[in-house]
Amino acid sequence: MNYAEAKKMLEGCGQEHVLAWWKKISKEEQKSLLAQIAKIEPKSLAYCQKALKAGTTAVDNSKGVAPKVAVLKGRKLAEAVEAGEKELKAGRVAALLVAGGQGSRLGYDGPKGCYSIGPITGAPLFYFHARKILARTIRYGRTIPFYVMTSEANNEATVRCFEENDYFGLNPDDVFFFTQGMWPGMTADGKIIMDAPGHVFMSPDGHGGLLAALKRSGALDDMKRRGIKSVFFFQVDNPLVEIADPAFIGYHVMEKSDYSLKLCAKRDPKEKVGMPMRFGDSFRMVEYTEMTDEQCNRRAKDGSLYFLYGSPAIHVFDRAFLEREAGKSMPLHLAFKKIPFVDAKGKVVKPSEPNGYKFEKFIFDVLPNARRAAFLAFDQKEEFSPVKNAEGSDSPATCKADMQAKWRRWLAEAGVSVKEGVPVEIDPAYALDAADIKSLGIALGAE
Repeated sequence: MNYAEAKKMLEGCGQEHVLAWWKKISKEEQKSLLAQIAKIEPKSLAYCQKALKAGTTAVDNSKGVAPKVAVLKGRKLAEAVEAGEKELKAGRVAALLVAGGQGSRLGYDGPKGCYSIGPITGAPLFYFHARKILARTIRYGRTIPFYVMTSEANNEATVRCFEENDYFGLNPDDVFFFTQGMWPGMTADGKIIMDAPGHVFMSPDGHGGLLAALKRSGALDDMKRRGIKSVFFFQVDNPLVEIADPAFIGYHVMEKSDYSLKLCAKRDPKEKVGMPMRFGDSFRMVEYTEMTDEQCNRRAKDGSLYFLYGSPAIHVFDRAFLEREAGKSMPLHLAFKKIPFVDAKGKVVKPSEPNGYKFEKFIFDVLPNARRAAFLAFDQKEEFSPVKNAEGSDSPATCKADMQAKWRRWLAEAGVSVKEGVPVEIDPAYALDAADIKSLGIALGAE
């Protein structure tokens, strides 16, 4: 795209101010700005402006009903595991990681997936995810292709992390990196925000942007070519997640589900997690901010919370469902934020109050479109301990403690005692569960 083409496109959208400082920026900045403008589609701008005009519409969730959540035990668990292992042995399962975020909240300058979390080795989050996929690949003798969604801000560093670590043992041909989309920030009246004279403020389009990104990148075509049927979705900040868990995969297949969700019991009535609810014949995810106090505290006959199970974003999708949804538009969610901007004199201003909007898509907005959905309960201490905050709850400290507690349970079950205070770390490729530890018990005992 050249200057004339950019000017024509922007004028047609009422965004000609984007080129206001053209003559005062360097040649390199001009080139970079044109590259940004080339990625902005007029229909996307119109989509954002429409969302701004509509604002945040209040939705009546008062008639929502708690979904039926399965708790697998005994024979049902064995059947689900058998069905899931069949899919894994047939090579019909893929892993899909959402990893577009930076570690800024953790005080880390880089992709969150590169953040050190290993209690002893200091291995990054990516290590634990990749090694679990490697372990499943070895156990079932078939490749589990690994699709990693990054952002423009961290794609290069993410790929470099994998390369420098020899892909953590995975075959590079089976790791597919692709970037999510970016949306320009806007003022309340729909004008694009410039955060520098030669730069448009852009932000990632949210985890819901993965649908368009999967299609745009060719990842969906790659999945189809490989014969993938079930896609295990998870987020980068949770090293406890049981990737491609056979029981979950099997339950998803047995239920003939388009979209299956793992859910865990809330730790308190107002925990900040989304709650799936049934409305008539379909389901919808209801954010904790959209629930009334009565709904948050409502009790079942046994005294437990009626809306007990929340979503930590651990899903399994039917690949064909993803393909159907990838061609559809999704609702935009508005976030009113403090966004740096260029004033009339060309000076960059960092506002003290929110002044502009970011736009995001959420993956769970496709839930109402699922012809069949399934919900499976899991134990939070076994599979969910995210790294979100620098200190306090959901921090590196709590995550490392939870990782070690899980490994200690495995070791105890295998008859291996570890002195209190001695740090523990287990390579997922060495042992995926307590059964693996038991099979290695003699060697461990000898040590």
